[in-house]
Amino acid sequence: MTRVAAVDCGTNSIRLLIADVDEQRNLTDVRREMRVVRLGQGVDATGAFAPEAIERTRVALSEYADMIRDSGATAIRMVATSATRDAANREDFFAMTREVLGAVVSGAEAEVITGDEEAHLSFAGAVGELSAAEGPYIVVDLGGGSTEVVLGDANGVEGARSADIGCVRLTERCLHDDPPTAEQVEAARAFASAQLATTFAKVDIDKARTWVGVAGTMTTLAAIAKNLPEYDADQVHLSRIPLEGVHEVCSRLLAMTHEDRAALGPMHPGRVDVIGGGAIVTEVLAETFAARAGITELVVSEHDILDGIALSIPL
Repeated sequence: MTRVAAVDCGTNSIRLLIADVDEQRNLTDVRREMRVVRLGQGVDATGAFAPEAIERTRVALSEYADMIRDSGATAIRMVATSATRDAANREDFFAMTREVLGAVVSGAEAEVITGDEEAHLSFAGAVGELSAAEGPYIVVDLGGGSTEVVLGDANGVEGARSADIGCVRLTERCLHDDPPTAEQVEAARAFASAQLATTFAKVDIDKARTWVGVAGTMTTLAAIAKNLPEYDADQVHLSRIPLEGVHEVCSRLLAMTHEDRAALGPMHPGRVDVIGGGAIVTEVLAETFAARAGITELVVSEHDILDGIALSIPL
């Protein structure tokens, strides 16, 4: 048994998984953590990280470094995704990660992965507990700056593509009022549809039998659809939401004010202002998968790219 630490730094959040991995590559969770740091703040408009966003990320990563050190983990892999691929000053970010993580494990630092590698890691983490009979699966990792769409089955990935659309990117680009106007919602839907159409042209989603959604937008939507008084990962993990329920929750969120959304028990404070963008992307996905593959429900998994990162660490 080897204890490893996986860190996923996305556009909106930074997450940690400390887990024990056995020789059969089975994971046993030791600790999971999530902080909303909004690293991608303004990157879509400026092309660079804001200094305050790097500082927020440094604070969270320093907390994680202490947890990793205390846990006795012997290997770390940290990956950075959409925002880091786009930022002109990303070396400032990497210098920070080398300083923080290198103090725990010599030579440890963040690495940028491609959208396709992000998709493969998300798939590996998401489908491990599903029945092979439910495949092929279409796994969607809806992040802050990008959305990964992966088709595969128990034998592995058949097709994968990353779209430059996510809850932060779409909110900053299109949803300027609170709640957004009908015109803003329509513009956001059109932009999301155009970005995803390019992805669907490369991934044969018509083959899919089961839609699996991962990451914060999907898990939050599931918790709200289940009317949970507060967020409960055990109740969200592998929950199944009929598409009618998905559309109902998304429509409700888009009509709410910031205060209304913040008052929802399962809503993380760091998602309040971007969940509308995530809801629009989710609705476009739901409509497309229903029309193209006859899918009638969304399966939501708490296991995602973070688990895939942990599984990818050499033992």
